[in-house]
Amino acid sequence: MTDAIVRITRTTICGTDLHILKGDVPTCLPGRVLGHEGVGVVEEVGAAVSSFAPGDHVLVSCITSCGRCEPCRRGLYSHCADGGWILGNTIDGTQAEFVRIPHADTSLYRIPAGADEDALVMLSDILPTGFECGVLNGKVAPGGSVAIIGAGPIGLATLLTAQFYSPAQIIMVDLDDNRLAVAQRFGATHVINSADGNAAKEIFAITDGRGVDTAIEAVGVPATFELCTEIVAPGGIVANIGVHGAKADLHLERLWSQNIAITTRLVDTAATPMLLRTVMAKRLDPTLLITHRFALADIREAYDVFGRAAETKALKVLIEA
Repeated sequence: MTDAIVRITRTTICGTDLHILKGDVPTCLPGRVLGHEGVGVVEEVGAAVSSFAPGDHVLVSCITSCGRCEPCRRGLYSHCADGGWILGNTIDGTQAEFVRIPHADTSLYRIPAGADEDALVMLSDILPTGFECGVLNGKVAPGGSVAIIGAGPIGLATLLTAQFYSPAQIIMVDLDDNRLAVAQRFGATHVINSADGNAAKEIFAITDGRGVDTAIEAVGVPATFELCTEIVAPGGIVANIGVHGAKADLHLERLWSQNIAITTRLVDTAATPMLLRTVMAKRLDPTLLITHRFALADIREAYDVFGRAAETKALKVLIEA
């Protein structure tokens, strides 16, 4: 009754999809159609859907929310009692010709006339994720210092949205010189290749020995989380974004006295309307993140290119149906 069927016109592959293929997300069972990002056209709506009609161009949110349960009333849409992150996880997702969207009235966004729909694919997940889980949870502030560990698509989305708050320093850390060069073009004040193991030393040198006010983990492996806890300044925040499939050590013998906070979050997409307005006002250009384009029929090749990003220099791959 509350569902809509959307014909997907553009979708993409997320780093989380690679985590699923690695076995890091046990809720996603074999045979599932992956994908939780995309834009498309409404084909059919259930009798209880009032905000959308066939023919409407819509942005699909990676988070499904009923808008009525107790978590939704608190703004924790990712923990909706009848939704959350289900697309491409516990129900079939957007890497298909058609997708079923439960709770369509509160899980789709109407695309304004004249919008660049390529850009809006990035609003399904990575931009709200980088902003909410990294920038907001990390309390990025004017004049502050930020280190983003991981210059992949999520890290770069975090970099773009962190600049809303004018931090004095944004330090990007990665193993890939190409991605670090992209980060510098996108506004990073410093870039560090961590291959030599000296990233923490370099960050302390940049911050006059203090560490960073906000350390953002955007990879999802133990070493990058532990680096964040090493470089955070007293009174600072470690904001985790990455999807973790293995335990990471937490050195409380060193951190117990440092007045730090550690935050975790699954994106709620509460910021999506604001980000949509920002993109429409041309204050944010998500198309900068798109490096490759494929037809849906070539999705295996798209996964291969995305999975070998260090060789292919892929950031976001756009898949057009």
